[in-house]
Amino acid sequence: MTRIALIGYGAMGRELEALAHAHGCEVTAIFDVDRPLTTSSEASFDVAIDFSLPDAVVNNVRTLAHLQRPVVIGTTGWHAQLPDVSSIVTSSGIGCVWGSNFSVGVQMFLRIVRAAAALANDAPEYDVMVHEWHHHRKKDSPSGTAIAIASTIVDAMDRKHSMEIETQHDRVNPYALHVTSTRGGEVVGRHVVTMDSVYDTIDLVHNAKNRSGFAQGALLAAKWVVGRKGIVDFTDIFPEVQAFARSSS
Repeated sequence: MTRIALIGYGAMGRELEALAHAHGCEVTAIFDVDRPLTTSSEASFDVAIDFSLPDAVVNNVRTLAHLQRPVVIGTTGWHAQLPDVSSIVTSSGIGCVWGSNFSVGVQMFLRIVRAAAALANDAPEYDVMVHEWHHHRKKDSPSGTAIAIASTIVDAMDRKHSMEIETQHDRVNPYALHVTSTRGGEVVGRHVVTMDSVYDTIDLVHNAKNRSGFAQGALLAAKWVVGRKGIVDFTDIFPEVQAFARSSS
């Protein structure tokens, strides 16, 4: 059993705890605002999974580097600090997996989107746009997943040079991919890529039914990163993590 420390014990922390045993893991430590992770914390775990707050990520990684424990970062909204996190991970020699979304289904969706964007690149009559919905408690907008989807599209299309994530009150730059968001209710996560022409509309949709998909991917990444060094994006290693999970089951 891989021993897991949970950093943050909200909805995702509880979901990770509930699914841990089924994925060959055991939660041996839980840290939150009432029980913070510090350099004097007992390191009775093999790897930490951080679903805390964006502002806490850098300090959490710094503390885990001191404890010489690898980490999976599932928190979003902190990516402006990625250079700092990367420097800490590299200099300390620990392992780190981060990602905008740990859902296995989302990783499949990103690959579908890339293939569709490549097709749209050769069909200039189709414009492309992205919209996402999340519950009213979500702190970042647009979502990290929406940014990952948009980046995938921009990479695959010659006529989309950038993404525009702010509300537009005038004509949208035709060379910008427009990414919009809605916050409200209890929506776990819904992402739609729309390809529209005068002839028809194509919608590619990913609906998260619950948080279990995110927890599954984070647990797979946690098992994979034990004993490894360096920082990697979950999207980049997803096929390797899947193969590792099959071989170790």
